[in-house]
Amino acid sequence: MNIEVCYTPQAYQLFHNPNSIVVVIDILRATSAITTAFYHGVAKMIPVATVEEAKKYKAEGFMVAAERNGELVEGFDLGNSPFGYMNARVKGKTIAITTTNGTQAISAAKEAKEIIIGSFLNQDTVIEYLKKQKKDVLFVCAGWKNKFNMEDTLFSGAIAHDLIYKYGFDTHCDSTLAAMHLYSIAKHDLYGFLANSSHRNRLAKLDLERDIKYCLTPNQCPVLPIMENGFLVKA
Repeated sequence: MNIEVCYTPQAYQLFHNPNSIVVVIDILRATSAITTAFYHGVAKMIPVATVEEAKKYKAEGFMVAAERNGELVEGFDLGNSPFGYMNARVKGKTIAITTTNGTQAISAAKEAKEIIIGSFLNQDTVIEYLKKQKKDVLFVCAGWKNKFNMEDTLFSGAIAHDLIYKYGFDTHCDSTLAAMHLYSIAKHDLYGFLANSSHRNRLAKLDLERDIKYCLTPNQCPVLPIMENGFLVKA
């Protein structure tokens, strides 16, 4: 039960393992928004890589979420804020979604046999699922436009730490070790640790501090989104 951490979607092919469960991570904010959506009753989500694909779903009458550079794309129903999914209008709906980074990571990992969605919001649920499956695990961090970011890496380090030290998993991967070391430094104050991080500051300039604090608070949404036949559904 080996664990690896891929820091950016662009590097996915270097890590692809047909036996791995892939955990896609975009803490600020796509995987947090997706987790929140399922916790609040969304039936299915369709992740797409481009705004053009999203427009096709909108033309077909789907509710569609689209975000670029932290902001709602004009003409769409929802953006990337988890708070947008905390209302009755999303319950029972199928929502197509495209984001700057998170849906790109899902697309990059499309060859994976199994993809699940990870966030601090469903941290313990992810751990419970992975420990029961007893398979190799590959964390795919969405990063920022194919560059490394800290918040996704911190989450992969948190999960890897528990799986290795509590549940018998192992790693031979330096990126996993680095993620765990980073988490060990940050774990007592994730929000403070990320004070100077690029994406926290990018979102803060858009007046999204509430989103940041929410996305860094563990175990608020004990659900597990999983890919099945091109759809994200609740496991």
